[in-house]
Amino acid sequence: MSETAGIPFGVTKEGEPVRELSLDNGLLSCKIITFGATLRVLNVPGREGAVDVVLGYDTLREYEEQGGYLGATVGRFANRIAKGRFTLNGREYTLAVNDGPNHLHGGNRGYSHRVWQVEELTGDRAVLTLDSPDGEEGYPGHLSVKVTYALEGAALSIHYEASCDQDTPCNLTNHSYFTLDGQGSGSALEHTIQLYASQYTPTDETSIPLGRAEPVEGTPMDLRQPTPIGAHIGEPFQQLIWGKGYDHNFVVDGQSGVPRPAARVWGKTSGVAMEVETTSPGIQLYTCNFVEEGRKGKGGAVYGPRCAYCLETQHYPDSPNQPEFPTVILRAGEKYDQTTRFVFSTQKP
Repeated sequence: MSETAGIPFGVTKEGEPVRELSLDNGLLSCKIITFGATLRVLNVPGREGAVDVVLGYDTLREYEEQGGYLGATVGRFANRIAKGRFTLNGREYTLAVNDGPNHLHGGNRGYSHRVWQVEELTGDRAVLTLDSPDGEEGYPGHLSVKVTYALEGAALSIHYEASCDQDTPCNLTNHSYFTLDGQGSGSALEHTIQLYASQYTPTDETSIPLGRAEPVEGTPMDLRQPTPIGAHIGEPFQQLIWGKGYDHNFVVDGQSGVPRPAARVWGKTSGVAMEVETTSPGIQLYTCNFVEEGRKGKGGAVYGPRCAYCLETQHYPDSPNQPEFPTVILRAGEKYDQTTRFVFSTQKP
């Protein structure tokens, strides 16, 4: 179906055609491109009309060449693996080192930079698939991946499924940058955030977890009550200094594998509020710390540091090397199955 679904969105440097898919349920609308199974546009109701709440680009070439994974589906392992190495079933595997000394978001050409196939497209639902061969980016096993975007009333649901013919790490997420006042609206530091997380996983200076979860209480990581994103981001707390802001995995309260609230965010002026629900064990809050000032975005928007935030539902970083963390190994013949929902509402002034 890929060749006829949606409309053309360009051709990759390798000559692969990319399509753009549009969904609309009368309340929400979005656009997804097959390059990276990327969420490019997400329009939600605000006090004064529709608001596009995700960062993105207008051209395929920008998605290919600019860093940051804007809106992309990332894998085979989202987030970092220390020194690009892990051992599984007695064998050591070596991956690309593409983030300082570590492996990040699947390597040099992870799923964010692959062209996905369109299996199904209706007015409010798109199903995209990807075959990841054995040995791709160093990972074992042939992994078959399916991502379903669905508009469900006031919610965008993203459902991840995967299976493999060998044991392999599998950790998929969406890397959208949200700003509920609308993309290109400037700093997001005055947005209010609440994380349903009593613990987080502190890291070393290269953003690799130390192997334990610690209470957020008494630290600037405590976002359990509604808090402006910028309220504590500049405090002299070592974790924030190393990350140049928030770039940390939080342990979502409640039972992993069961849908439960992970986060809630409010825009400053648009009236848009967003709740994040997930089955995943963790959520990475990233405050756009490494987007350079003046980066050009879609529709003439200009992006920069702290202009948005990511809420990446996921397994914990470096899980293949951290035996105390929830297992991220997908066993041969088993099914990876995770769902995240972004639920929108409009707040009164």
